[in-house]
Amino acid sequence: MKFSVFQLSRKGGRKQNEDRVGYRYTRDSAMLMLADGMGGHLAGEVAAQLALRSVSLLHQAAATPRLADVAAFLGDALLHAHGQIVQYAIDEGLSETPRTTVVVAVLQDGAAWWAHCGDSRLYLVRDGELVTRTCDHSFAERPGDTGAAAASNRNVLFTCLGSPSRPQFDLEGPVALQSGDRILLCSDGLWDSLGQSDIVAQLSAKPVEQAVPDLVQAALQRAGPYSDNVSAIALEWESAETA
Repeated sequence: MKFSVFQLSRKGGRKQNEDRVGYRYTRDSAMLMLADGMGGHLAGEVAAQLALRSVSLLHQAAATPRLADVAAFLGDALLHAHGQIVQYAIDEGLSETPRTTVVVAVLQDGAAWWAHCGDSRLYLVRDGELVTRTCDHSFAERPGDTGAAAASNRNVLFTCLGSPSRPQFDLEGPVALQSGDRILLCSDGLWDSLGQSDIVAQLSAKPVEQAVPDLVQAALQRAGPYSDNVSAIALEWESAETA
């Protein structure tokens, strides 16, 4: 596989950064990950770290050098991460389970699959146009929720990892990739400050090593001194050939 990747995370105006972002790859399988610990709950940064660590370790064990079933891997990985967070809360005797959103993308065999839980997003951009993005697990974006109620609950999620009930997640793919495709994973600190057109334009116009820091900086400036954590990782796909 041939691709370029760049990641960046900033704490913004918060006391600490509860976002976690990373990637790993083998000869035949690449994975991007981003988790946004939920600050309204105890130890959000721990939940985000546990989510990325557990998913990464599963990919390390299963991608030898490719995953046998990408869709099954993603579903199992998110549920395993949820279980790790719940077990941590039990082991530490916490009064509340830490919680996090998560989005994970796998690139293999010239295609992309992704899964997400919560409102950390994935954008797929091709030839300057948005091909698709994930739909948040929020009351604002839930099908059938419209009007004032949806607007007032714009940032209220109905599922996440570490939730009291089994988490819901969406799984998409495979989507065949073309040379020049850009995939962006980001926390709500980025997309909540920047419009979709801004994200697509900047991601399309620059190499990922320039687009990511420019997007993060623009989100921080627009949000001002009370900015949320802002994190992003982007990949430009070149080809399925072995690098």
